[in-house]
Amino acid sequence: MPFADESFDVVIASLVFCTILDVEAALLEVARVLKPGGEFRFLEHVRDDGTVEISHDVLAPAWHTVAGGCHLNRETDEVFRTDDRFELVDYTRVDDDRIGVVPLIRGTLERHDDTSLLARLVKR
Repeated sequence: MPFADESFDVVIASLVFCTILDVEAALLEVARVLKPGGEFRFLEHVRDDGTVEISHDVLAPAWHTVAGGCHLNRETDEVFRTDDRFELVDYTRVDDDRIGVVPLIRGTLERHDDTSLLARLVKR
């Protein structure tokens, strides 16, 4: 992104991480442009569980082609919840038939400052 490091207090993503080719690079950019303590707020659809999960896997290649590059079965929730650059502040998964055939996740990640991230990595 054409912005200086630590430029923003908040970054918002809504239903876009399913189409991003390199999720790791995108999260790196989010962390780069966020100020320490800044928030990454998201609303994304994710892979379902159980029998629907199987249909998502079967449909994924065709869906990707007709839905603008959307990865129907991407596990974005795991990526967001386990990224060491962020602290999980708020997280809700909505598995509700009224919203459609894919679950939604919404939440907030807070960017660690570099010193707290380094301390966390050293503890491992």
